[in-house]
Amino acid sequence: MTPSAPTHEDFLREAIDLAVTSVQVGGGPFGAVIVRDGGIIARGENRVTSSHDPTAHAEIVAIRTACSQLANHSLAGCTLYASCEPCPMCLGAVLWSRLGAVYYAASQDDAAAAGFDDARFYEALQRNSDGFGIPYRQLVSEAATQPFTAWKNKHDRVEY
Repeated sequence: MTPSAPTHEDFLREAIDLAVTSVQVGGGPFGAVIVRDGGIIARGENRVTSSHDPTAHAEIVAIRTACSQLANHSLAGCTLYASCEPCPMCLGAVLWSRLGAVYYAASQDDAAAAGFDDARFYEALQRNSDGFGIPYRQLVSEAATQPFTAWKNKHDRVEY
């Protein structure tokens, strides 16, 4: 008998199992896998406290690994399965990496109930920059657009 292809639930279970293992080894309760052509090409678990890196969320770890594995900054055609709804930072990474789909288990409300309250980030993004809670101001400089001019003039640039 031929084994059946893995389902969305199978890949989501893998992400959840990674999250539980992450907790057991001292990490945060988040896990993610990236799938391409029916197989897992990358796994990620939350490494924020273990690596002292606030950007080391499971989704971003998985995205970095998948991009490295594929030697490409685009994950078009790939799918992310996450143990929890991606935070705004991870959602930005999802969109920049051009992932084709995202499936998640726990909601942002479930995360908040466990002490991971991203609500202030979602709320800040709904307001103007005055709502960020930190100084966030443009400083006018004549040189501000020089990097963009250099980019536009570079004929062999790699678009993203």
